[in-house]
Amino acid sequence: MNATPAGPEQGERAELDELGELARLLPAGPVEQVLPPGRRSHHKDVLMQLIDRDRHDLQDGTEGARRLPGARPARRPGPLSRPARSALVAGAVAVALAAGLTLGVGADRHGGDPDTRAGASGTRPAVGRSAVVTLDRMAAVAMDTVVRPVREDQFVYVRSRVAENVGEWEKPVKLGPLHERQVWFSQEQGPVVDVGLIREDGQDWPIEVGVPDGTNPRDSAVPAGARRPTYAWLASLPTEPGRLLKRLYRETPVEKGDDRDQEVFDRIGDLIGEQVMPSATAAAFFKATARIPGVTEVDDAVDAVGRHGIAIAREDVRHGTRTEWIFDARTLDYLGERTVFSRDTARAKAGTVSDSAAVLERAVVDKRGLEPDERRRAGRS
Repeated sequence: MNATPAGPEQGERAELDELGELARLLPAGPVEQVLPPGRRSHHKDVLMQLIDRDRHDLQDGTEGARRLPGARPARRPGPLSRPARSALVAGAVAVALAAGLTLGVGADRHGGDPDTRAGASGTRPAVGRSAVVTLDRMAAVAMDTVVRPVREDQFVYVRSRVAENVGEWEKPVKLGPLHERQVWFSQEQGPVVDVGLIREDGQDWPIEVGVPDGTNPRDSAVPAGARRPTYAWLASLPTEPGRLLKRLYRETPVEKGDDRDQEVFDRIGDLIGEQVMPSATAAAFFKATARIPGVTEVDDAVDAVGRHGIAIAREDVRHGTRTEWIFDARTLDYLGERTVFSRDTARAKAGTVSDSAAVLERAVVDKRGLEPDERRRAGRS
């Protein structure tokens, strides 16, 4: 039998197989899991769109505009060679971390940290009432919270229960099973590639900045900052609400057609969800949130484990969703967050939950992969 020469069609077919395999593997990927469930679902959708477009390009020979997952839509990059295109897809989720990582902040009056997490509720008055009074109360609670500074050699640890949309791209929303997630975030100030660790679905995954093939990792390392928040960086932010909000509006990227107020609201929510921050910084974030147009308070919201509370929320009118930061109504401790469809869409009916999370434990540990109970056991032995 004569061997068939390897031609362009065979190369394209092999590349399509590779893209399909990556698509199947991505839900368990390390970096994609780092973001809040709502943001993670968004980045997953964008990534699937990227893969679909690459598959289409390979089939018809065109190379259209591409989106980097997590890193907001790309602005028409130049043509990519075939190896570069494969590297782009293979490293897409990791690149998302380097391009737009905004993880969280926190503080706990009893050794943990009460914070807030990105969400959205209605711009429309019918959804809820003004949140100004409650946000002022939250700021007062934050100022009374004793937060021990986090050293550069330590890790912020968060254990949560999450459920997220596992439906296909642009198809009806399907809420996946509730499961546990643990994360450890490095607090190093200098540029790093190794950002931390995530433990989910029975496996440990490194949280790393994407390093393109042939690139020196040191050139891709990310310092502490808006893309990789740490306690020290958060402590450096202005604590006057007006100045803080102005900086957020200036530094938050917004694509054409998106709601700038919503983007800043989401950025604050990301920052206060899974980290530890100084008391004054947390208070400033709450007060700054009160100045964002469209922020409301919802009387009753439920986190991923069924705990009821009040919510600070804002509606993303364009997408028809409302994300809610959920707090205990009495203590104002942070419970979790969820994203709910605020109107009927092709993907879900109003009231459908697309993702939900409940923070169960937050602490500071001295080693990546070390759980707080392990630290306590070691102290007793």
